[in-house]
Amino acid sequence: MPENRPVRVLVVDDSALVRKLLTEILSQAPDIEVVATASDPFDARTKIKQHEPDVLTLDVEMPRMDGITFLRNLMRLRPMPVVMVSSLTEDGADVTLEALEVGAVDFVTKPKVDVSHALQEYADVLIAKVRTAAGIRLQARSAPPAAPPQRLAAASGGRFRTTDRVIALGASTGGTEALREVLTALPPDAPGILITQHIPSGFSRAFAERMDRNTALGVKEAEDGDIVTPGHAYVAPGTDYHLRLARDGARYVCRLDRGGPVNRHRPSVDVLFNSAAEQAGANVVAALLTGMGDDGARGLKALREAGAHTIAQDENTSLVWGMPGEAVKRDAAAQVLPLGGIAAALIRDHRNAAAAGE
Repeated sequence: MPENRPVRVLVVDDSALVRKLLTEILSQAPDIEVVATASDPFDARTKIKQHEPDVLTLDVEMPRMDGITFLRNLMRLRPMPVVMVSSLTEDGADVTLEALEVGAVDFVTKPKVDVSHALQEYADVLIAKVRTAAGIRLQARSAPPAAPPQRLAAASGGRFRTTDRVIALGASTGGTEALREVLTALPPDAPGILITQHIPSGFSRAFAERMDRNTALGVKEAEDGDIVTPGHAYVAPGTDYHLRLARDGARYVCRLDRGGPVNRHRPSVDVLFNSAAEQAGANVVAALLTGMGDDGARGLKALREAGAHTIAQDENTSLVWGMPGEAVKRDAAAQVLPLGGIAAALIRDHRNAAAAGE
């Protein structure tokens, strides 16, 4: 995209009201131009050829052709950054996560046209996501989007111990897919895993359930007081709660709180990482994955200073190298690894310790 021209956006939605609202929101930004709108995928296909947009916003549920089928065809024939616009329903959340697997780069919920006081906050989020999407360059891909990573074998010497080892993961833009690759590759006896992914409320449970079905781990949306056990992963509830690691006697447990946003986020990766540094220190291995902004970089630094092993995803495999890039600038990461190497690194130290009989 030429540097000195606006980001060209095509808005695709079957609702005339939503098309109008998204157009008005995006037109607030001087560096964004809505070049056209489309009411269905066939209309969108024609408008893409006419206007050559840089970014699409795409309704999850579309007439004449569902959004997923259209997205698969688009990623195969003319890959471009797509931001999904999803309804806040269970079905909408599941289809949105499928869209991210197929190749969409991010998503927003449908705007609440009857809640005017929340509209500017929504506008800020949508504009930021479209700007970020415009900087992402995609490669053509065929379905399925990627071969599943090779799952690591369980440790032959028995299960990892219950309370001494913890994995902490943080991610934002592109993170659901990055986390899927990492979690899919981990063995069923991996240490307990705490995850903070920037995701709206209502989507975190769907994401956890999807990971539970598709990995060797037990994955759930975290609840206050959950005991952290091997072979299980706990996902921070989206939007409403921070997730912290805490001790209860000899055990680690999940703690949730509704404190204010940190780095503009709730849940915040920094909150999780700082609590892990305080409560577990050198017994943690943490990875900061793809994401916009800098949330998690300070917390990863605190973990490294506490003796934890810290990892940042590298730039080449990050959809957005904001959060891990900031961690690298701060010298917070002991290792900078491609996504495909992170799962093995997460359990390497734990296995060495288990083999030594610690």
